[in-house]
Order: sequence, then C-alpha cells, then structure tokens
Amino acid sequence: MKTYITLFTCFFIGFSVAQNLVYKPKNPAFGGDTFNYQWMLSSAESQNLLKDPDGEKGYEQQSELERFRDNLNSQLLSYLSRELFDNQFGTGTSGTGSGTQNGVYTFGSLSVELYESNLGLVVNILDILTGEETQVIIPRN
Repeated sequence: MKTYITLFTCFFIGFSVAQNLVYKPKNPAFGGDTFNYQWMLSSAESQNLLKDPDGEKGYEQQSELERFRDNLNSQLLSYLSRELFDNQFGTGTSGTGSGTQNGVYTFGSLSVELYESNLGLVVNILDILTGEETQVIIPRN
C-alpha cells in the first residue's frame, strides 16, 4: 500500500502544473504600460484638492526702483566682501587692507556685523525684512 501511495504521489508531483506569480505595475514610471499614463494623470489631478494661490498671478516684474535697490544692495555686499578678503589675506589692489573695521553696518534691508574671534573674522548677515541670518567665518592666515 505504501508503494502505491508513493508512486501516486510521485506521479501527481511529476505532472502537476504551476505558474509563476508575476507582478506587473500599472504606473508607467515603474515599468507599467505606457497607455496608462493619461488615465493615471487625470485621476491624480481630479483628486488634487490643493491649489497654488500664486499660480494664477504669474510673474510680476520688479519696478525700476526695486531693481535699483537690489542692484545697489548687491554692489555694496560685493564691495564689502572684497574689502573683507583684502583685510584678511592682504591681496587685491590695496594689498594692505585699508577699509572695514569691527562694528555693525546696515545696507538697505541687510544688517552686517563684523568682529574678530579666536576662529578668525566673523561676519553675521541679517535680513531685517525676512529674519534670515547667515554667519561667515573667515579664518586667519
């Protein structure tokens, strides 16, 4: 009897048919069918409840006065960074560094604080309008 059960089991296992499980994604970004793209995009857009409040305004051009202010601010910061670099490293046109001293300087909406520390020259830049702050440390040579 055991031999018949063993033969039947071997016969059944030998002729049984199995199929591999294959995952096929729907999203074309992950290898799915490219014809699903339009359907998935329209489905996602219909579910999106968030709207950009500035999306309908578009790009607003700056006035002449705003452009002048930004340009002047940029030139002053460029001059200040050039002076700091000259003071610290003694390079450039002057060679000796003849300008900036420790203290607080205000350029438009930016407040720049300069002071010496054990790490080198520390420059704190604060945007008064937005509250953003940046610290730059120029090491000693």
